[in-house]
Amino acid sequence: MRWVKWIVTTVLLISIVGLFHYVLPQRDIVRIIDAYEKRQDFGTNSIFWASPDAGTTALPSRDVRFIDTVMPDGSVMVYRNEDTSFDWPFYFKFDSADINAQAKELVSTKEQPVWVAVRHYGWRFVYWTIFPNATSLKVVDGPDTPLIPWFNIIFFIVFGFIGLGIFRLLQRFKRRSIDPVLEDIEDAYDDASTSTRGFFGRIWDKITGA
Repeated sequence: MRWVKWIVTTVLLISIVGLFHYVLPQRDIVRIIDAYEKRQDFGTNSIFWASPDAGTTALPSRDVRFIDTVMPDGSVMVYRNEDTSFDWPFYFKFDSADINAQAKELVSTKEQPVWVAVRHYGWRFVYWTIFPNATSLKVVDGPDTPLIPWFNIIFFIVFGFIGLGIFRLLQRFKRRSIDPVLEDIEDAYDDASTSTRGFFGRIWDKITGA
């Protein structure tokens, strides 16, 4: 059964890592080439889209803001620009309209680029029409500007301390509550095994005349 334990542990770790990679903020340095609105009909990928603008009605079809960009290496990246409001993940984003206006102002050409750090969460998955959600824009000096992920660093430090605390609490609970019960069960099993062996031993002695 050890392989079952390893499979479950591996799947759990991959799920946790995937969740963190999706919801935690990331930043890309890009050049914005367009910002626009496009009608979207949501289907099986609806869980990867955020809520409509705060104060509006949720519909199966609505306009979504997009930001088209180019990476320093020439590859393209498309971001959606949606409010998260009070929904998960908890970015409490209400200013998608303002970000859209800011993106339009920062549109630049290849000859005169304006490099922008796009803070976002989520994944880009072409075959399932999934886009990362841009949460903020910031002009930077160039494509090589260092970006230190302070939020993620602090998050993992806090998460590590919380995880260590929970692990220690579980260890104490195991030592105080579970281990004594297991020891009692083991002792009872040993006593029962000894008694059983003695009973059948006496019967065998009688049969063999020992």
